Amino acid sequence: MMFPPEQVRTFLAVAQSLSFSRAAAALGLGQPTVSQHIRKLEQAVGRPLLVRDTRSVTLTVDGEAMVGFARTILTAHAQAADYFTGAGVRGRLRFGVTDDLALSQVPRILREFRHLNPGVTLDLTVAQQGVQLQRRVESGHVDVAFLQTTAGEGRGRLVRRDRLVWAAVEGTGLRWDEGQRVPLIVYQAPSPSRALAVQALEQAGVKHRVVCTARGVNAVLAATRAGLGIAIFARSLLPADLVELPKGAGLPELGELDLVLLTNPRAPSELAEALTSAILAHANPVGSIHDTRHRPEGPAGAETRRTRP
Repeated sequence: MMFPPEQVRTFLAVAQSLSFSRAAAALGLGQPTVSQHIRKLEQAVGRPLLVRDTRSVTLTVDGEAMVGFARTILTAHAQAADYFTGAGVRGRLRFGVTDDLALSQVPRILREFRHLNPGVTLDLTVAQQGVQLQRRVESGHVDVAFLQTTAGEGRGRLVRRDRLVWAAVEGTGLRWDEGQRVPLIVYQAPSPSRALAVQALEQAGVKHRVVCTARGVNAVLAATRAGLGIAIFARSLLPADLVELPKGAGLPELGELDLVLLTNPRAPSELAEALTSAILAHANPVGSIHDTRHRPEGPAGAETRRTRP
């Protein structure tokens, strides 16, 4: 059974974005071509991989299984091409990532990338804020950056869309009665998550107070683990020892953020494409960097969620 790499690559793009149109834009293909690739791949495996209607795209059980196989196929294809052509990308690439994403799958992706591309010198910048990396890309000091932006901005190549959640250390029993101020742990402005949280609270008429202003993810984690208050995390980046607060906590929905790749137009194109392809191929399509499992029902009959690294 043969699975052409272009069809497998298209499938991963659709699985990551859960959108045919976004996958087409990310790959530089027409939407009919994306649909054709998915149809041929499903014919090859003999099973449906995606369920789609006019509003949504979801993975079937076989589709979720295919994601792991697809990554293996693309990795093996790249290794074989490098071996038999004797060529591989060479040069220097400057990569930037925000500190929260640096705690996810990124180290493993970079390790595999360096293994597959030994001729590439990779310079890494870890920044506390996405806006810092945006400016470094725009000024030409970073070639490729991986960061979070407000959902729907259309900036860069979409890796996936992630929901924001309220989180606290397990066992604190943090709850608020009407009239009490919600203690917030937030990033220093400008911060997309901070802006969305404050906006959501104000629109819901929920009083709040900032108990900790943090410069980086380690400070946010320390303050949250100390039980000082609640923090805002992308759902897929929620650490194992923190829990998503249930709806019974009386907090409003937060909305979503986009995880995107920005590329400096003056960057070495072959190197930049190789790295962005590696990140797109390995990012978890179901919106989770960590493996997840659901916990029993929490307060007010609402389910809390905990992630495992």
